[in-house]
Amino acid sequence: MSPPHIAVYGATGHTGRLVAADLHARGLEITLAGRDGNALKTLSEELGGALVFEAALDEPAALRDLAGSADVLIHCAGPFTDTGRALATAAAEAGCHYVDHALEQHHTKWMFDAMQGPAREAGITMVTAMSFYGGLGDLLAGAVAAGVTGVDRVITAYSVTGWRLTTGARKTAELLFADTRRITYTDGAEHVGYVEPRNAVFPFPPPLGPRTMIAPVPFPEVVTVPRHVAARQVEAQLTAHTFEEEQAFTSEHVDAATRAGSHFTVAVQVITQDGNRAGQARGHDLWRMSALASVEAAVRLAGGQGDGGQGPEPGPGGQGPGPGAGGQGPGPGVFSPAEAFPAGPFLRDLERLGLFTLTLQEER
Repeated sequence: MSPPHIAVYGATGHTGRLVAADLHARGLEITLAGRDGNALKTLSEELGGALVFEAALDEPAALRDLAGSADVLIHCAGPFTDTGRALATAAAEAGCHYVDHALEQHHTKWMFDAMQGPAREAGITMVTAMSFYGGLGDLLAGAVAAGVTGVDRVITAYSVTGWRLTTGARKTAELLFADTRRITYTDGAEHVGYVEPRNAVFPFPPPLGPRTMIAPVPFPEVVTVPRHVAARQVEAQLTAHTFEEEQAFTSEHVDAATRAGSHFTVAVQVITQDGNRAGQARGHDLWRMSALASVEAAVRLAGGQGDGGQGPEPGPGGQGPGPGAGGQGPGPGVFSPAEAFPAGPFLRDLERLGLFTLTLQEER
């Protein structure tokens, strides 16, 4: 049996390079894709040889050909507000599984609203928001809330130092924080409109301790988590100092080693009337964490492995599929990371790759 063929769009960006390098190191067949043919050829030479496919976002036929040549398409080229629809549509039309690194709320919601039908008709699995921001929070929320009922509130909290934004990440951040039509999830429903940011304090476990947070931040957990956790409120928070660091927005061209110097703690609180449950992941290099999470997702999709569900059966939140139903994968459709894969085991696999140290515990 031949190894799966995985295409990486945006392969010459920082995340795309990490994805491509890891896939190549695993001995998988890959296609390096994007808009700059010369840069793709250079990357192929650096990796010792890989297929190259040049395709612009306004070339739907070429994007369909790219997706049609692969078992899975990993989309790494943000901002996904600008790039996501073209690649997701091409994957559905070509019948190719799809994973993206999106963290924009509205793109994530669009994926669920617009691509659910096409994905099911094509018989493919599409996993959106498989990124550090949003994706890790969704997985942690799924793991911590497993088996819990009567959830009042889910909080995902990100403490990040040393974050050095790429050009794409800077553009995405500017789009996110300029958006006045933010999605929130309160009283068991989505709401869209202006949200006044506030300062909050999140009780990170030792050794980090309580930190001042920006709350809420416009991350996709408000769209993804309610699909598999029946909660009254979902909110994401980010340490206030993260964007106060002088080099965060002025380091687009730093070398890879410098960019790998970020440190993070991502913590989740699942609050119920009977007590709280918590979990956290502590590690460094958020870019590598994001890249390898998408690789793990793509390898599982290519091999027919997912949450063990049977497809579009309703989960605890009444929208997404239920985990652990005994099948060979999540079935066709659009899924969040914690819908597509069993959250706890998936996180443990990432931990074994050295991406973070995982702690899942119950607070009383």
